Order: sequence, then C-alpha cells, then structure tokens
Amino acid sequence: MPHQHPGPVLEAEGLTKNGKGRPAPADRRPSSGKPRLRTLVLRGGLAAVAGLLTLAVPTSWAPASASSAPVPTSIGPSATTSSTPYLPKPTGPHPVGTTSLYLKDASRPDPWVPEAKARELMVSLWYPAKSRSGRRAPYVTPKESELILKGKGVTSVPPDVLSRTRTNAFSDATPAGRKRTLPLVVISPGFTDPRSSLTALAEELASRGYVVAGIDHTYETFATTFPGGRLTTCAACELDPDDDFGKKAVENRAVDVSFVLDELTGPHSTWKGASLIDPSRVAMVGASLGGASAAETMLKDSRVRGGINMDGFMFAPIPASGLARPFLFLGQTVHSPGGQDTTWDRDWEHLTGWKRWLVVAGAVHASFTDYDLLAQQIGVNLGGDLSGPRAVEITRRYVRAFLDLHLRGTAQPLLEKPSARYPEVRFCAPETKTCA
Repeated sequence: MPHQHPGPVLEAEGLTKNGKGRPAPADRRPSSGKPRLRTLVLRGGLAAVAGLLTLAVPTSWAPASASSAPVPTSIGPSATTSSTPYLPKPTGPHPVGTTSLYLKDASRPDPWVPEAKARELMVSLWYPAKSRSGRRAPYVTPKESELILKGKGVTSVPPDVLSRTRTNAFSDATPAGRKRTLPLVVISPGFTDPRSSLTALAEELASRGYVVAGIDHTYETFATTFPGGRLTTCAACELDPDDDFGKKAVENRAVDVSFVLDELTGPHSTWKGASLIDPSRVAMVGASLGGASAAETMLKDSRVRGGINMDGFMFAPIPASGLARPFLFLGQTVHSPGGQDTTWDRDWEHLTGWKRWLVVAGAVHASFTDYDLLAQQIGVNLGGDLSGPRAVEITRRYVRAFLDLHLRGTAQPLLEKPSARYPEVRFCAPETKTCA
C-alpha cells in the first residue's frame, strides 16, 4: 500500500464514506439503518474490520488486488454462543466504578458538522471505587445497540443484544484513592465505534488503580447518546472521501483529547474524583483510528507521556524531528515489518524514545477491542484464531505492562522479550523485517 495512495487504507480502517455534500447534523436526521462504510479485503485473505462485527463481506467490495482466497468473515456459529454477552472480570484488587460526563468545548465548532457551533463530547470514566455497591453499568443502550449493528450490516442477531452485555463496573460508585495519586489513561476507539468498545480494557486498568477516560468522538460513531436522550450518528461517514480524511480525523481527535485533559485536570472539573488524578502521569491508548491518534496527540500535547497504537494505520506521519516519549505498536500480523501496512515501518525510525513493535498471531482487527469476544459469544465468526477471552487477556496484559512501566516506573520483563505464557505475541525487528 503506497503512502501516496491512502484510499484503500481508508477502506481498511473503515474510513470510506458515501454520500454527496456536507450533511446536516446527524441528530437532526433519521437513521436509515443502512451500512455506510465498506470493508476492504486485503491480500492474504484478511478482512480488515473497522470495529464491531464486520461480517459477510460481499465479493463486489473486494478490490482487484485482493486475493481470490476465501475470506474468513462470514456469519457462523460459535462454541460460546450466548444470549447474554459478558465481559471478563478485571483482575486487579480494586472494585470498579464508572460514570459519564457531558463536556462542551465552546471555543470551536464541530469539525464534521460546522452548523454545530460547539464541539460536544460524551466521556466515560472508569476508576477504582470504594466498594462494590449499586447497579452494574449498562454497556450500551438498546437503541445504540441497534444502530451499531445496523451500521455494520449485522442483521442476524437481536438488535438489542449488545445492550444486554454484562459489565463489571458499578454506576456512579464513590471513587477511591488519595489526592493526586492515580495515573490517567485516555482511550480512543476505532472509527464508527463508541467508547464502550474498549470497556474490558478500561475495567482492567481501573481495577489496577488507574483512572480511564474513554471518549466518544461525536459524529464519528454510529451512535452517541447525550443527556436528555438526544442521539447523534455518524455524520463523518456521509462525507465525500478524500486523501486527507484520515489526517483530519486524527488531528481532530488530538484536540478532543487535549480538551478532555483540560476538563479533568483543570481547576473546575465537574467530576467528583478529579482531585485524585495525578496530572503528571498521563498516557493514551487507542484502537484503529484511535491508535493512530495517540501519536498525533503526543506530538501536540506534552502532558501525554506515553502512547499505544493498537492496530491502527498511521494516517499522520511522525515528523523527522521525531517523538521521544515511549510508544508501543500492538497489532495483528498484517502490521508486521515490510507487510501490507508500511506506515509503521515509516514511522518507526522517527520514534526516538523507548519503543516496541509487537504483533499477535491469530488476531483480527477487532481482537484489540471487546468486539471479537462479544462476536464469538453471540455466534459470529470474525475469522480470527484466538478465543475471545484470550484476545482480551493479551490486550489487557500488554497494555497494562506498558502503563505500569512508564507511568509507575515498575520494571516489566514482559516487554523485554517473548513470553512462554503468551506465545502468540511476537517481537518485531524492523531492521531485519522479522517477528519472533
């Protein structure tokens, strides 16, 4: 995939858009429920899914360069089919609380819907709580579940099935901790995906003493619900495709993240646990487009001390001046050195601080989110070779190792060499174009 022709990559990342002209704000239009994103089938039979349950890829969507080999993305039964999906319990010692914040940045119009004179964001916080009390937090609402599944073209399951997902965090539980002691991790989801798509990771980190802030990047999701029930959909999906879309998207997300950091660590935060956050220990983790946005955010905001890109094409190149803070590439094998995504090769040499490049054998794009796990539970096969729980375990463990090392200064042998406990995880050497 040559750098100068990002069109196919936009498709692979779920960033292809249809429609003509700039749309009206999505919350003013009824949703048609029709898929508006295409999935590119890459060489080697890989379906580069862009979030939840990208299924049954029509052969007409495959580009001429795609392999003629069978594509492993059909709907099919899973050995763990369940009408009640669930997230694995977090492994840390702390109970987990969660709450949602509505934030409004009046200093700028919305980048996707300029008629919206201010940028509005919904943010979920996961954090260590004083006790396991109250009700379990919902995963998504029934309407959000319906719009997400319709947006991805999934019609073989009940439309509200994602809203039944059992989580492990307690709604509005009292935060626990001492003042200015808890590291903060910002998480950014893939394009069209809501912040809830990284809940299993967020709950794990909160159980280990982190505050986690998950951002819905408004008008980039199939469904975001605001206070009072107002709902926005994916206006960005409706725009005419252009070569700069991915770059614009990551640049906008960097501004979103900086604004959220201001709101959480500034003197007038509306969250009752804000005083527990240590503003000197902040990192960012993202999946797909969110992962690509981590590097861009670090370049623009020095408060972010480390970043992780989970399976995201790097739409905005790291400049020759370099990025000297810690960074981790973690992805499926399509991101191996010299592979189909050459942007990791391009930017590797410009990462001048601590860095690692890891690929996970058997993973698919959704393996670094909740969605490979949930897909298997509701009877959908995304074509990966990892079980859902194993994918979640690997993602949780390596992300936590990175954060414990760089935000807490705790040595992490797991990041120094391959582990017999996690043989799927391979350390890549770009110099020799090998992973072992």
